[in-house]
Amino acid sequence: MVTISHIVQKLVDDNVFIQESMSQNIISYAYLAEKFKPDIEEIIGKPVKKHAIEMALRRYSDQIKNKHETVTFDYSSDIIMKTKICDIAVLRSHSLLIKLKKLYDIVDFEKGDILNIIQGSSEVIIVTNERYKNNLIEILKDEKILMIEENLVSLTMTFSKEFFYTPGVIFNIIRNVAWENINIYEIVSTNTELTFIINKKDAMKGYKALEKLIQPQ
Repeated sequence: MVTISHIVQKLVDDNVFIQESMSQNIISYAYLAEKFKPDIEEIIGKPVKKHAIEMALRRYSDQIKNKHETVTFDYSSDIIMKTKICDIAVLRSHSLLIKLKKLYDIVDFEKGDILNIIQGSSEVIIVTNERYKNNLIEILKDEKILMIEENLVSLTMTFSKEFFYTPGVIFNIIRNVAWENINIYEIVSTNTELTFIINKKDAMKGYKALEKLIQPQ
C-alpha cells in the first residue's frame, strides 16, 4: 500500500536541492507540504491533510540528517583541472571493441593526456583531449557516432584508499556540484580518484564547489 510517507520520500529523493535544504534545516516544511499536496492527493486519489504531509517531511528529514552525519571521510585533495576535453559516444559493436585498442597508441599519457573509455550495454563513451578528435573520428569512420561534445573540462580529486570503502562519499561530492546547477557529462572513478567531465563554462563554478568540500567555510 502506498502511504504518504512513501510518496514524500520519493518526491524528496527526486530533488537533490530539496534534500540538501532539509539536511541543513533551511527549508519551510509547511511551504513544502503545501507544494507537495496536489501531487500526493493525485497519487493517493483522495484529499490529504497538509499536517500529515508536514509530519512525514519532518520524519524523513531526521533520516536524511542522520545519513549525512554518518559519512566520516577526509575530503582533503588537490583538484586537477584539464581543459580542451571532448566526449564521443559511439554505438557499441564487435568491430568497435577491436578498434578501441588503437586509441591507446595515439594518446600520450606521459604528457598527462587522458583517455577514458566507458562501456555501456549499447554504447561506448570515449573521453580524451580535443587534439585527438580527428584521429578518433578516422579510426571510428565505419562506426555509428552518436554524439560529439567539445569545450569540456575534467576536474579530478585524489583520495586515500578509504574512498573506495566509505559509503556516501561520491553522493556528497556530486551533491555539492549539483547544488551549483552544473550539468555533469561523465563521472569516472577508480579506487582513489574521482573525475567529473563538465562544460567549460561551468569550470570555475565546479572547481569552487569541490573546493568548498575540501575546505568547508
